[in-house]
Amino acid sequence: MSARTEISGDVALITIDNPPLDTMNITLRKDLVAALDAVEAAAVQRVILTGSGGTFVAGADVKEGDAPPDVPSMPEIIARIEGFPVPVIAAINGVALGEGLELALGCRMRIATPDATFAFPAVSLGLVPGAGGTQRLPRLIGIGPALELIAQGRTIGSDAAIKLGLVDAVEADPVAAARTIAPSALSEYPAVSARPAPAADDDAVSSAVATASRKQRGQVAPARAIALVADSARLSMAEGLAAERAAFLELRGSEQNLALQHVFCAERAANARSRGLGAASGPLATAVVVGGGTMGAGIAYALDTIGIRVTLVEVDDAAAARTRANVIRLFDDAVKRGKARAASAGEARIPVVVGYDGLPAADIAIEAVFEDLAVKRQVFAALDAALPETTILATNTSYLDPNRLNEGLRAPQRFVGLHFFSPAHVMKLVEVIRARATAPETLARVLELATRLGKLPVLAGVCDGFIGNRILTRYRQACDVMLIEGALPDQVDAALREFGMAMGPYEVQDLSGLDIAYANRKRLGWRDNPAIRYIPIADRIVEETGRLGRKTGAGWYDYGSSGQTPSARINALVEAESGRAGITRRSFGPDEIVARAMAAMASEGLAILQEGIADSPADIDLVLIHGYGFPRWRGGPMHMAERAGLAALLARLERLAVEDPLSWPIPEILRRAVTEGRSLTELARTE
Repeated sequence: MSARTEISGDVALITIDNPPLDTMNITLRKDLVAALDAVEAAAVQRVILTGSGGTFVAGADVKEGDAPPDVPSMPEIIARIEGFPVPVIAAINGVALGEGLELALGCRMRIATPDATFAFPAVSLGLVPGAGGTQRLPRLIGIGPALELIAQGRTIGSDAAIKLGLVDAVEADPVAAARTIAPSALSEYPAVSARPAPAADDDAVSSAVATASRKQRGQVAPARAIALVADSARLSMAEGLAAERAAFLELRGSEQNLALQHVFCAERAANARSRGLGAASGPLATAVVVGGGTMGAGIAYALDTIGIRVTLVEVDDAAAARTRANVIRLFDDAVKRGKARAASAGEARIPVVVGYDGLPAADIAIEAVFEDLAVKRQVFAALDAALPETTILATNTSYLDPNRLNEGLRAPQRFVGLHFFSPAHVMKLVEVIRARATAPETLARVLELATRLGKLPVLAGVCDGFIGNRILTRYRQACDVMLIEGALPDQVDAALREFGMAMGPYEVQDLSGLDIAYANRKRLGWRDNPAIRYIPIADRIVEETGRLGRKTGAGWYDYGSSGQTPSARINALVEAESGRAGITRRSFGPDEIVARAMAAMASEGLAILQEGIADSPADIDLVLIHGYGFPRWRGGPMHMAERAGLAALLARLERLAVEDPLSWPIPEILRRAVTEGRSLTELARTE
């Protein structure tokens, strides 16, 4: 049974134990009803509801997300608990999320352990609480604090919970405390639904709306949750509960709910990936990082924050001084945010040395120098000579072939790619690159390291740009084709921002620097490659105008006192290039711009799956969401393609390929998926 009942004297204890994740599902709901039936028949004087281990209830089971609602429902169970003949006390022994917290709100009293945590994560899944959270919580703690928990998905601990009035007591043993409460004291705690409606708080509601529009742009659920919480001040409890349930059922199974649920499950799978990859020989404890620029300093700082002893390596004294300044700046910034110990202590913990002589033995060495094959190979030759053969050697390359970087190493099975995203101490994504010789144990150890760092590790095979940068390159090329055929940079950017991208492709290039993509195109020989449709606009901007983006005050856009504005000079260059190519320009609407850009992303993702570079379409979605600003609430390009129908994608690509076969190759895996009626996940397993 997932809900065990023990009766001792006049007290009944119901313990929820629903492994492996202690989530609420139909089995647990039925067992809870059976437990309540048994307790009611026993005529006890109080009921204590608690969880097992370190969890009360960890929210709803996302596996039930696509299924139609089943009985008994959570609102029915909570209503029964509120109206139970004797008081029910929640002894919250750890995590209480979503429906777990709603269950606790249905109890007369809430006693929590000091380490308990509370959250309503429904909006992060495209939902609103569906079992009374938006109506009971504001009656208990007020509209402003309720909005922070429900609309923003904030997580709080017991200290904050008792200050807010969410819990009534904090005890090391909440079950024992619940047993000893005097009946007269217990009678002072009415059911939450019997409490007065909260006072209206227009300022808090306006602030919540502004925050949602800024941080949750494009998402439906936050606005619905805000409105429901606000309505708790004017609706009766019955009316509020009915409105909440209607909103929950409307959002359940919506495109945003399915997309966000897909991402949640993909993240959970990625974080569990290290299991089964080989027995790791213990966590990594010491590290060397070569190169202390923005990326290397960020990696070193991140390693230091989890207690790894780090040594930074530079080429000369001047570079070492710059590296020390970079490290100190990171610690200073963290101190200002209240996130780290003193900067001087951080500097002392991360020594910066010149050269490789006398390096301390390290469990891992990470190279973070600039993208030059010869330079990186020199670094690894020096590390291989200076460090034990057991040291894992990792490259942070964004594009270069790890199988060429590890040539000549004593133990190539200890070599791996760790592509951090900048800033490395902030961005969650890490592409973990399997070279040909990389051993399973090496992968397991670096995946464990990524998890300790709070990163999201995604495994990738070797190709130019791996998963993310390869798709980004294709996406940009598709946008460049639209430029030469009739669109303008600000039109493309505006359409993709409205779609939900954090920035448009040309804004991103201006931020990172046009010289970076320019150097990559030169490396790949795009100008002379007959296999691609070369669009010279971006190269002409670099070569003829010297505009490299924000760092030079001009790029695709002009930058001045009025901020970013479309550039008449660049627009004229774009139009002139169309004429030089003999192309009659035409207009592109926002929908067509987005459709082409998404088709390019999905098509390249399909090729990556076909080649075995990514293990699953969900991994591709995670890379685009966490590394490149793809809107989480759309689920990623592969999820979108499957939801819209792979046959529709194939038809679109075939139409585009008739006019422009170089820009629109059609991966065979897509034809197979359509012909065989199989999902991309199924086909990826067979490639």
